Amino acid sequence: MKKASVILTLNAVKGKDLLFAIAAATLFAVTPVLMAQSAAHPGARTVMDAHNCYPYYEWWYDRIDRALSAGTPLAIEQDLAWYTDKKTGKSWSIVTHGLPGEGNEPTMKQYFFERVRPIVEQALRDGNHGDWPIITLNLDFKTEEPAHLRAVFALLNEYKDWLITAQRTADGTTPQPLDIRPILVLTGESDAQEKVFYNEVPVGAKLLVFGAAHTNTKNKMAAPEILEPARATNYRRWWNNPWGVVEESGQNKAGDWTKEDNLRLRALVEHAHQNGLWIRFYTLDGVDNKQDLSCHGWFSGYQFGSYAAAEARWRAALEAGVDYIASDQYEALGKFIKENTQH
Repeated sequence: MKKASVILTLNAVKGKDLLFAIAAATLFAVTPVLMAQSAAHPGARTVMDAHNCYPYYEWWYDRIDRALSAGTPLAIEQDLAWYTDKKTGKSWSIVTHGLPGEGNEPTMKQYFFERVRPIVEQALRDGNHGDWPIITLNLDFKTEEPAHLRAVFALLNEYKDWLITAQRTADGTTPQPLDIRPILVLTGESDAQEKVFYNEVPVGAKLLVFGAAHTNTKNKMAAPEILEPARATNYRRWWNNPWGVVEESGQNKAGDWTKEDNLRLRALVEHAHQNGLWIRFYTLDGVDNKQDLSCHGWFSGYQFGSYAAAEARWRAALEAGVDYIASDQYEALGKFIKENTQH
């Protein structure tokens, strides 16, 4: 009996150890998944969104290098148009603020994807430590020809191993879990884009790009639930806003940042996050010398009038939990976010 008791006792200890081992293994298996999701949900963090991050004609080819110098995570906006060579009739997508083009503009493959290759490949080697996506690619289509949209989707397929994806399901109202990778691709709210990027994707295949929610802009200062009444869907997962929905007069006539302005901003952000949407505001610039605008190719319509005025909005947006703050001042905003974010 004594020997049997010892065996039973040892077996019980082993059983407890086994349960502990299983529990520990489960914890370690689940923890990376939880970490992987940590930066990818709305409200997780605020990043600098590099507005108009592409060259104009022969100028400012260094914009993507300037943006990346601010460090990851960050977002990069690429404006795209469908250029047709009049001599050959051949068409392709170019990175540009609009048409007509000249045919020598860079493609997104050249200007963006191959430029970030070393960063993405290093991230894949290092693995996700809770900081993916490290880059959000924000697509702003200036022309929406079906051939253009399909060409861009084909390009995204070339780099699909780098991209955050979700499974296309028959029920598009329910967001499916994201397969977290280093790059998240966002695009606009148009139905033409949804047709190609979502409707034409077979059920069971992967979504490579996620659209913006429809916004009701008849009254910019309407309640958040009027401006954006819908929750996130499997395809539409973010909300893109001009700053005029916060301060109706816009950047040029914004005046002092007030308590009422701050409450308005927070209400918009909270509404977005409650509906499962990332939220972006554009474009928050502020320079003390107006010559800095023309020197860098920045638009005067986005100018608050001084660096201090822009910084006040940056701080409010950061504290409110805005996901993407778009600015032309990549280095300054990137530094500001890092210096004012608790880790």
